[in-house]
Amino acid sequence: MREIVHLQVGQCGNQVSAKFWETIAEEHGVDMDGIYNGTDDRQTDRISVYFTHADGGKYVPRSILVDLEPGTMDAVRSGSMGKLFRPDNFVFGQSGAGNNWAKGHYTEGAEMVDSVLDVIRKEGEACDCLQGFQLTHSLGGGTGSGMGTLLLNKIKEEYPDRILSTFSIIPSPKVSDTVVEPYNACLSFHQLLENSDEVFCIDNEALYDICFRTLKITNPAYGDLNHLISSAMSGITTCLRFPGQLNADLRKLAVNMVPFPRLHFFMPGYAPLCAAGSQAYETLTVSELTQQIFNARNMMTACNPQHGKCK
Repeated sequence: MREIVHLQVGQCGNQVSAKFWETIAEEHGVDMDGIYNGTDDRQTDRISVYFTHADGGKYVPRSILVDLEPGTMDAVRSGSMGKLFRPDNFVFGQSGAGNNWAKGHYTEGAEMVDSVLDVIRKEGEACDCLQGFQLTHSLGGGTGSGMGTLLLNKIKEEYPDRILSTFSIIPSPKVSDTVVEPYNACLSFHQLLENSDEVFCIDNEALYDICFRTLKITNPAYGDLNHLISSAMSGITTCLRFPGQLNADLRKLAVNMVPFPRLHFFMPGYAPLCAAGSQAYETLTVSELTQQIFNARNMMTACNPQHGKCK
């Protein structure tokens, strides 16, 4: 089976990934304790792409949780999914990166990167046929951008023939937490250009717009944005997780989607999207879904593909 090792780096990466694992565990019929209680054989047919079947009968996510401060890890551990993840796969520091890319890439992150690589090696060696790595992180903070790109660099050195795919949350000037986000993002993009094979660009501004305009949520919280991202990630990885012919692994996806090696930045679109009250009034034909998914308002990146370029 073609396994994927999942890395979640920084506060944003861990929170988005927690929602992602919740979504796909539900799709595969796995409860929050890792016990399978689904009803369809297809749910377990390719479950080992993301989950390891442990000796105790549990399905354990093949995920490595990384952060430079312990707060996010404590939140995951004490949450509803705390018992799902393998305790050895929590790797965290004490000092944090303070939204500083250089701290994540050169100082604090560099000190911790070897212990993360040991866990990655252990997970990789337990696979029958490792197809690649998947990383969720944000480009605006310090750990996700600085240490996330450092990990990409190290993994590329150690596993040069495996596919590296990232779900990168890109900062936006309209929705900004910190003033140094553009610097962190610029420094990260250079690394993503060189070391990653597929980057799914997800943009907070576009997610807020979807919540306001389409879903009619007047005051969206990060939970609403994470729910949108996890739905998109679930859709993108469906072809990897369930039996089918089309784009059945990360390499096929890259071959079909990447025209030149450096041009590997994807804009995910999601359909159907509608407000909670208007669901009953929608007609979902194939043409309607196709129109929706290519509509700029349904894109997870704040740029209109009809203009031919992103600025």
